[in-house]
Amino acid sequence: MSTRWVTITCTLTGLIAVLLLAAPAAGQAQASGAKTAAKAPGAPRTPWGDPDLQGTWTTDSAQAIPMQRPDQFAGRAELTDEEFKAKTERDIATRKRALSAAGSFAGDGAWLDKTFRQTSLVVEPADGKLPPLTPEAERRRALAPRGTYGNGPLDGPEDFTLYDRCISLGVVGSLTPKIYGNGHRIIQTQGYVAIMNEMIHETRVIPLDNRPHPGQNIRMYMGDSRGHWEGSTLVIETTNLNGRPNYSGQPGAEMKLVERFTRLEPDLLRYEAIIDDPKTYTRTVKISIPMTSPPGYQMLPYDCHEGNSALRQGLGGERAEDRKLEEDAKKGIVRPRRPIQGELGVGGQAIGATPGARGAGPGAAGGGEAPPQGR
Repeated sequence: MSTRWVTITCTLTGLIAVLLLAAPAAGQAQASGAKTAAKAPGAPRTPWGDPDLQGTWTTDSAQAIPMQRPDQFAGRAELTDEEFKAKTERDIATRKRALSAAGSFAGDGAWLDKTFRQTSLVVEPADGKLPPLTPEAERRRALAPRGTYGNGPLDGPEDFTLYDRCISLGVVGSLTPKIYGNGHRIIQTQGYVAIMNEMIHETRVIPLDNRPHPGQNIRMYMGDSRGHWEGSTLVIETTNLNGRPNYSGQPGAEMKLVERFTRLEPDLLRYEAIIDDPKTYTRTVKISIPMTSPPGYQMLPYDCHEGNSALRQGLGGERAEDRKLEEDAKKGIVRPRRPIQGELGVGGQAIGATPGARGAGPGAAGGGEAPPQGR
């Protein structure tokens, strides 16, 4: 391990330790604060006067909200009373099934503790649909590795997605609801806010002191973030993104990401993200995600790292298929390559691609910096 890496690791570890020590246990007081935000009556406050967003939050209740607005709700951002009643009943049924489930992912749906009227997580454009990709982004999407969400071939680590490789889901991708691992913890101290994501175990430490961003030649998966308060809302502006979690692949000064966190109730937080990326989308995208804090909810370790068993097993399976194809050819048997995972992705959803094709990534937006619903 290099001295430089040890220094960086120790510095980050020390800062997280300071933040954790400054965060309150139940019933304890906190300490810290940079620029104090304007006070709003009734809003919880830290001892130093900033809006208090601290807690462990989950987007599990937002899983019941589609990323893009279904055609049946065209022109409507919210459900009618009748639709809301039916959705509430469905959510209750989902929660009951989860509480009595067994096996993988058992109990995940049990944290669906609130029902919302939103018809889509995408709120801008006004139709609730993701805007078309630019021609350049479409080209890059067609070439993007699909990993376990596609049908191969898998010849090396580069053929897997960043999620398969446990590298990153990007800033927004880390906060959108997924099949599991939707925990997030917010910690505040004087001059900083830390946002810890369960999947993929990334922590963003965000200064609130208006310090300048690093030079444009420094690019990161999660970018470089700066925060400030607008009333009771934490506003985070992020630059210096490396562009790899989305389809632009060409990060630049024109890519802008603004996030807003607002505590609406003691156990309800609203997260908004405004993505202005002209190299990827033809229009600005805004998503709105409710985050809840059910009693007893806690983040769990997400023990995933690059070089994990999924890559080794996926590559091993592909090499076994190579040998089988060769053996069959010697016998005069000519057949197509067997699809990876039997045409099914995570959660048993159909991949929807032809065997051997390399195509778009998973989810409504393909995963990554702009709103994904998967890897």
